[in-house]
Amino acid sequence: MKNYQDSILIGLLFSVFVFGLSLAQSTSRPNILLILADDIGYEIPEYTGGTSYETPNINRLAETGMRFTNCHSTPKCAPSRVQIMTGRYMFRTTEIWGHIPADEITFGHLLKNAGYAVALAGKWQLALLGDDPLHVRKMGFDQFCVFGWHEGPRYFDPYIWQNGVKREDVSGRYGPDVFADFLIDFMVKNQDGPFLAYYPMALVHEVSNDFLPPPPPGPDGRYQSFRELVEYMDHNIGRVVGVIDSLGLRENTLIMFTSDNGTPRDFITDIRGEEYIRTPIISKMGDETIIGGKGMLTDRGTHVPFIVNWQGKTLPGKICSDLIDFSDFMPTLAELAGAELPEDRIIDGQSFVNQILGQKNNGREWIYNQFEGKAWIRNHRWKLYTDGRLFDMVSDPLELTPIFPESDDYTSAAVRKQLARDFEELLKSDD
Repeated sequence: MKNYQDSILIGLLFSVFVFGLSLAQSTSRPNILLILADDIGYEIPEYTGGTSYETPNINRLAETGMRFTNCHSTPKCAPSRVQIMTGRYMFRTTEIWGHIPADEITFGHLLKNAGYAVALAGKWQLALLGDDPLHVRKMGFDQFCVFGWHEGPRYFDPYIWQNGVKREDVSGRYGPDVFADFLIDFMVKNQDGPFLAYYPMALVHEVSNDFLPPPPPGPDGRYQSFRELVEYMDHNIGRVVGVIDSLGLRENTLIMFTSDNGTPRDFITDIRGEEYIRTPIISKMGDETIIGGKGMLTDRGTHVPFIVNWQGKTLPGKICSDLIDFSDFMPTLAELAGAELPEDRIIDGQSFVNQILGQKNNGREWIYNQFEGKAWIRNHRWKLYTDGRLFDMVSDPLELTPIFPESDDYTSAAVRKQLARDFEELLKSDD
């Protein structure tokens, strides 16, 4: 009898050990929801000081999470998507618009190989899916639901590819709701985790203007305004995050929210015949009027909001001013998932897991950006362009007064020399 009791005790202890190990593993490998809004500059959400749009769900993520105030994307959507997924700067991947090389490795590949269920819903824009219906899957995302870029509309009566098949059941539907429903269904089915839900939203980009016939208006016979799309973006973020809450997954789900580039300067609001009518976008931060800079390498084009919310891990309302660029997301997700980075290529990004967890970290000394033949490298205060322009971003955040070499004082000359050296070291490391 004693031996039998001992066996039972040993079995129970082993079960407790295994359960504890499993619990520790699930805690250390969180579910991840990465939300990438489309065309939202730093000035748009209320939590950053924006006063033109109501964004209560994003505000709630900021209030209960960690705010990164110095995050930079590229100035346009397609290169931002390649960089955030690969951890590599554009000169290593491609400068061809709407393209990602077939041999690139994304965070989708890494997390899938680490045992994560992986899905993507919303905007892809890196291939014509009519030519390659499984392109998203080839890039690491087994489950996907995306609109057909250059093929059809993203909003009303959307043109949607799901897992390699064009959906024929979405007539009369609203694309952003279809994408949110797909992602919600994925999270419910994979609630035992771990999962990666990548949500590159179609919102708030204007209607597509690159195919005929023009995209259909809404049921009221018009296109939605920028304000309407911003506030519906916030609504759908609330829906998706609310499901995580309802499933009881909040403590083991890390939520990230950012955007792919700055705000456009204008927006399609109507069409007459085949002529699109554009309206300027004018936003406010307090009393300051902000004109967006999408497509520009200034802060108005690259400075984007960024929130990390991980209940019990991120300190509510904590602000981090460390430099972050989009190459940093891939190694960060890999570290969170316990995934190995590829050894056969240079990864430019640096993980910011320590910042998320409130641990000591010196952060990056500089970040890099490029677009349409121009590039810059910057530290917290100074930004140097390849054409020799140097800006003091503290005294000249709008980059109105460039400092050229012939105008250098002792400080700017020393900064220029250091940043030029960093530039040289980066570019000669090309693989």
